[in-house]
Amino acid sequence: MIEDNVQNMAHHVFGIVKGFFEKHIREDAESLADSFEQEYRALIKEDELKELSEVEGLRRLIVSFRPALSSVLQPCEAFDNLLTMMLFMFKASWEGAHRREKEPPKKMKKGPIMPGSDKSLDIKFYCTVCEQDFDIPYDLKAQILNGSDEVEIPKHHDQVMKIRISKTEKDASVEEEEVDEEGAIEPIELLMGHIPSDNAEYLKVLSVGIDIGSSTSHLVFSRLTLKRETGFLNMTNRFFLVNREIIYEGNIIFTPLIDRTTIDIEAIVKFCEDEYEKAGITRDMVDTGAVIVTGETAKKQNAAEIVKRLSSESGKFVSAAAGPNMESLLGAMGSGIVKQSLLSQRTVLHCDIGGGTSNLAIVSKGQVLSTSCINVGGRLLGIDKDFKIWRIDGPTQFIMNEQGMKYQLGDTIPQEDARTIAREYAKALVEVMRGPAKSPVATELMMTEDLDFSTSIDEYSLSGGVAEMFYGNEKTYDDIGMYLAEEIKNLMENLELPIIEPENKIRATVIGAGAFSLSVSGSTTFFDENIEFPLNNIPVLPVSMSSEEFSIKKMENEIKRAFKTFDMKEGEDLVALYFGNAIYGSLGRPEEWMAPFARAIEKALRNSVAKKKTIIIIFGNDMGKLFGITLRDETSIKSNVLCLDELLLEAGDWIDIGTPLQSTQAFPVTVKSLVFNQDKEYTQEE
Repeated sequence: MIEDNVQNMAHHVFGIVKGFFEKHIREDAESLADSFEQEYRALIKEDELKELSEVEGLRRLIVSFRPALSSVLQPCEAFDNLLTMMLFMFKASWEGAHRREKEPPKKMKKGPIMPGSDKSLDIKFYCTVCEQDFDIPYDLKAQILNGSDEVEIPKHHDQVMKIRISKTEKDASVEEEEVDEEGAIEPIELLMGHIPSDNAEYLKVLSVGIDIGSSTSHLVFSRLTLKRETGFLNMTNRFFLVNREIIYEGNIIFTPLIDRTTIDIEAIVKFCEDEYEKAGITRDMVDTGAVIVTGETAKKQNAAEIVKRLSSESGKFVSAAAGPNMESLLGAMGSGIVKQSLLSQRTVLHCDIGGGTSNLAIVSKGQVLSTSCINVGGRLLGIDKDFKIWRIDGPTQFIMNEQGMKYQLGDTIPQEDARTIAREYAKALVEVMRGPAKSPVATELMMTEDLDFSTSIDEYSLSGGVAEMFYGNEKTYDDIGMYLAEEIKNLMENLELPIIEPENKIRATVIGAGAFSLSVSGSTTFFDENIEFPLNNIPVLPVSMSSEEFSIKKMENEIKRAFKTFDMKEGEDLVALYFGNAIYGSLGRPEEWMAPFARAIEKALRNSVAKKKTIIIIFGNDMGKLFGITLRDETSIKSNVLCLDELLLEAGDWIDIGTPLQSTQAFPVTVKSLVFNQDKEYTQEE
């Protein structure tokens, strides 16, 4: 019966979607419906539904619906309408399944139900004089409950007793327990990733992702769909990313180097120019994106220069982002494992293994919980087909010292020694994939703090160039990548770690760079149209102050303190003052506090005002435009002002701010960490 409910619902979904397509899309409706059905069947794993409970089966139907629909229909008004229709249809079944799970149907018995057989009820005679209960013989109890004949009720203390009906204590406790569990039902809106909205606006932007890695470099163009919706549950003017479509995947080249410490910038620029031409895309067509200089390449002496060059020549707004934790986040997002974990509702430890580093992330139910990085990669020891060494990086020199090896550039290394080095790297990586680094080698190779293992891991996945070989690709890159992949696989299989395969592997980071590095401000912004965008490499200075302490003088002091804390000079350095804690929400009506707030900004930034430097103010809440107008009307600051809102920033963040997206007043913002020329000094043998 339960199995039939889920199967019937699945077939009902197919019928509704087909009918919707025929009515609202018409063109190619039948082929779209067929494609949807094929994708939906694959996601829900129809042959497994019969093994699931009704709640588990319905949950799989619900969480798989949006991804299946996205495979055939781009976000638009029809997309939203169908999601809303299905949400309300699923809602009734979802809540009903939970009720049935808590109150399982009683087994049907053959023949009539005998009176008195309901064990949840109890009846007794009750004397109103002495206030006592008296048990009723079974035969008489059945006669009373049957109700077909009149029953003479005995007397007590010369008074006719009454019949008292009550629930058993056991049943009462079950009922109480069920009430306690009522709130455990997951909201259907969360499962479907959709909240019905009365007003939605879509915006499509072209994004480029460029990854300059330790081993390889590549480029990807993506079409991003941003959505802004306003309604009772979402009072915001901010656009959110709702869909990504890769429209061009470029060639993959070996990262060109002039020597061990210098990137060949001209070769990289020429490669990007050629890729733009092949894709039929010009600089003016690009709205946003990111250059990611990763792994060992980020440590080259001219890494910052190549970022600046590509940022200026690749489009209106192409940001540079480099740093181990950022790479881990983008690798997990670009691999598709974040989306997979949302669908499966499981926790995955994902590892992007490149040429110089392995970037780890713990992803649970669609959220990245923790990131980390270790110096493990296939390019850390370069060897040609004859095992002649052409590259030795610092981490490999450290491992060689630990193993008593004395090889130098130009030497021929025995295959077994090359495999030994790969095995040491693999052991260190698998160690930190299962817990904190403890061994001397793993501890030495770590670039960041350990992962937070407070959430247990269900599955493991890999991406990056080494992952291609891990999952079966036999292409080699004149390094120890193939040996590293084999050693990692042997260790994981011996430990019986559950392994899944992500959607994207070698292109994971570049896809993440082009599609997931982007934040978008709210649309109620204020800016001087004479400001030239993009604004690059802007440090974020959080300003903290409680509402109880607010005054012009105290705010002025807090802003000065922020400049001092981050070693910035007011009037010389371009910074973004960030007011993320919503103190203004508890200060009363805006007209009472906003003017004093603006005057505090003016006093604290007197040198910037005098030099007509650009002043950037960012809020966590939706108030950028109103504050900008107040600043203009209540102070001497009449130009060179940019006020953004609805951004989540932290101390230590650096941001790039691009040109407003098309006809909106929403600004693309990339939050990044700039880590260049910070090569770790490895312990050397005495």
